[in-house]
Amino acid sequence: MTAARRAWAEVDLGAIRHNASLLAELVAPARLCAVVKAAGYGHGSVAVARAALGGGASWLAVALVEEGELLRRHEIEAPILLLSEPPADAMDDVVALGLTPTVYTEQGVEAAAKAVASAGAPPLAVHLKVDTGMHRVGAPAQDAAAVALAVAHHPELSLGGLWTHFAVADEPAHPFTDIQCARFDAVITELVARGLSASLVHAANSAGALAHPGSRHDMVRCGIAIYGVAPSPALAGIDAVAGLRPALSLRAKVSYVRRVSAGEAVSYGLRRPLERAATVATVPVGYADGVPWRLGVFGGEVLIGGRRRPLAGSVTMDQILVDCGDDAVLPGDEVVLLGRQGTEQITVWDWATQVGTIAYELLCGIGARVPKVYV
Repeated sequence: MTAARRAWAEVDLGAIRHNASLLAELVAPARLCAVVKAAGYGHGSVAVARAALGGGASWLAVALVEEGELLRRHEIEAPILLLSEPPADAMDDVVALGLTPTVYTEQGVEAAAKAVASAGAPPLAVHLKVDTGMHRVGAPAQDAAAVALAVAHHPELSLGGLWTHFAVADEPAHPFTDIQCARFDAVITELVARGLSASLVHAANSAGALAHPGSRHDMVRCGIAIYGVAPSPALAGIDAVAGLRPALSLRAKVSYVRRVSAGEAVSYGLRRPLERAATVATVPVGYADGVPWRLGVFGGEVLIGGRRRPLAGSVTMDQILVDCGDDAVLPGDEVVLLGRQGTEQITVWDWATQVGTIAYELLCGIGARVPKVYV
């Protein structure tokens, strides 16, 4: 496929294993849950799950029942946490697949209990999510005990976990993470006072695990860090992040080369006439593959021959054009859009900073038609 396509994403599974091992050692005795939703942040969920488990993760997490089903279909038997409460009509599948659902409404608790009873299955461990301030999903802190009591009242269920999610842990100086921790601790105290306790308590995402050690509890849920990427530029310089290895590189091969005269412009809009004659290389990868259109507007670069080369015009759906100056470039030469070539490296945060987004969006946006090569 790579020979036919001439553009591919290379995923280093050794880097995934390394990152999981580093994180597992860092957060011990807390367990490591590897978040592999959204096709493993664009890396491929099945391959990443296996590598992360091999590196020391003991749990996996996904967003959708379908994502959990894919892992089970590939004979991955590790515990899989659903990060949002599944729809009531999906609870039968949750039970059949042996997934661990998150719940935060009494209706969700009822649906889970009904599915277990209908299947004649053993009691199902559920994880109760508490909203401590992000206000996306989760039981309000003042209602968490009522939902936990609803779980306890159903013999079909057990309270396997209690958790929350941080809103600004990737901003290490922001005081709100401490506020969320205090609210979560208050819920834990209230449940204990009512005779309720969860087998696993967890709050930390990647940023929490790296920058807020007190939030690690019994387990941490690491997504972006598993892939070797800092949760934010503000965390890029800390020691734990420095040990991570980016797992994904985006590569292609030059498909066409031509000489363009000074004063001529290339690509849609003809926005930037060349200041001098240059060799312009066509590379068969574009915004349909996840290369941001704005990269052509705000000074994006690629690596060819171990050197940074500027884009010569707008990113198009299927191709980019690269200004190679007077250097000799031939069809078939390797182009690195994300990753390392020689001593140079372009990171996903380089792109994100240039185009005004976050690394997560860019990784998840790598198109489905880009083949993945696992090394």
